[in-house]
Amino acid sequence: MKNIYMFPQKYILVSVPLTLILGFIIGTIVDTSFLRGTILIATIIMIYATLIGFKLKELTSVKGSKILGASIVINFVVIPVVAYLLGSVFLTEYPIMFAGLALAALLPTSGMTISWTALQKGNVPASVKLTVFGLTIGSIITPWYLLVMVGQYVNIDILATMRTIALVVFLPMFLGHITFKLLLRKYTLEQFQKLVKPNLAPLSIWAMLYVVFVSISTQATMIAENLQLIFIAIVVLIAFYGLNYVLSTFVALKFFNRNDGIALVNGTVLRNLSIAIGLAATAFGAEAALIVTIAFVVQQQSIAYYGKLSNKYWFKMSEKPQTP
Repeated sequence: MKNIYMFPQKYILVSVPLTLILGFIIGTIVDTSFLRGTILIATIIMIYATLIGFKLKELTSVKGSKILGASIVINFVVIPVVAYLLGSVFLTEYPIMFAGLALAALLPTSGMTISWTALQKGNVPASVKLTVFGLTIGSIITPWYLLVMVGQYVNIDILATMRTIALVVFLPMFLGHITFKLLLRKYTLEQFQKLVKPNLAPLSIWAMLYVVFVSISTQATMIAENLQLIFIAIVVLIAFYGLNYVLSTFVALKFFNRNDGIALVNGTVLRNLSIAIGLAATAFGAEAALIVTIAFVVQQQSIAYYGKLSNKYWFKMSEKPQTP
């Protein structure tokens, strides 16, 4: 049982594509829409397991202001420009897909930002801060950016977005803090770090894979019915994520130490596609939701490979942290 529990963490590059394929196959056979309501619970579990041992005071600390400022510039200046240029070149004949790309570009960070940062042993407190501020700012400015980029105003329920932030970030943070205090009654801090903490990471990954499975399986029929648009979407999204990885990695290596750099990349490349899919489907229609759904596939697969390669080549664990 322990080997099964540890499998996704040990073989993450296999676990993600297997989950994507399984989700697509099952989704074309069985209607899994009834599972949508469980995504929120799985996301809470995913973040909760990551944040056990997280120090709450680090969220309000002025430390990390530099990385927060860099992420804001990348997320709300650079990436929207990249999306607009790609849309103008490839999607002028598909304006609805253009709108879906814009939505994906304008809603940064998600619970997986925190999970992947923890998995890569980066700066988790910084990733939490980037997630909170990124979602808050994105929810406010997205309607206005859409008005400029695609000419249609989309009414985003800011209060609902804030409730989502509270549920997927602050609630797990609070529960993780309480759990940590309870564990310290039984274990010393050193025992917690060596014996308990390593066993929490697979729980977060299992929850993440469940979110991937449900997100793909519930959209499988739409993907299968729109094969003619998938190729265009894949080309645009590979270019979109590729440029984002290059730009964010350049800034991370140039101006930040290893741990902060990992948090910056994950806080700028990863988009909140769960919110984007809902907005795309309700405000624009199936084509917009399609490109966001495919973005989910590209995002999950690319970050799995990026994490593996970055830790091996440019974010090596053996390197001593540099002072930013």
